[in-house]
Amino acid sequence: MFHKEGGKIILISTTVFVLLLLATDYFFKATPWLRMTIMLIGLFFLIMILQFFRNPKRFNNPDDNIVTAPVDGKVVVIEEVYEGEYFKDQRLQVSIFMSPVNVHVTRYPVNGKVKFSKYHPGKYLVAWHPKASTENERTTVVIENRIFGEVLYRQIAGALAKRIVNYAQEGMQVVQGSDAGFIKFGSRVDIYLPIGTKIDVKLGQKAVGNKTVIASKNV
Repeated sequence: MFHKEGGKIILISTTVFVLLLLATDYFFKATPWLRMTIMLIGLFFLIMILQFFRNPKRFNNPDDNIVTAPVDGKVVVIEEVYEGEYFKDQRLQVSIFMSPVNVHVTRYPVNGKVKFSKYHPGKYLVAWHPKASTENERTTVVIENRIFGEVLYRQIAGALAKRIVNYAQEGMQVVQGSDAGFIKFGSRVDIYLPIGTKIDVKLGQKAVGNKTVIASKNV
């Protein structure tokens, strides 16, 4: 299953690959080793594009008592920071870095109502750069959840990412785990939670979107 944001790129890439096969077969019949090498290189790039836009279905029962990972990747930051765009106070930040081989679908980490959604053009620093959260191309979304209150997540473009797709619009009611957007070719997502929230992940841990519990409340 592929994400709809990859439809055009997948169609173009597949067409180019087929044309490459035909051209290679026509021009390099006399050199089978070269023909095979070109075909394998073309196949490699097609597979890379297909895997990047994959969209595995993950059905969990939405739970207001947990915050789930919005993306697949590696937990690279867990710290108390000052969030200056929306809250303008101290928050717990959890950041997940996505490499080009990760699934790049963004999923809503909580149920609730979208209170804030804003796109910021910017730079394309590497996603783990300290200034990436404030200087890179990014979107900021705040969801009001009945248990955690306001939860902010921020999609951040990386050095390779050239387009962030964000489906969240102010006033929308969203469901945890449903499709919130996409970031093309390498990126990071930051989550900001209230101070005192119980964090259930560790630095270096692999996170799986809508599967890994980032934070929880005792009931």
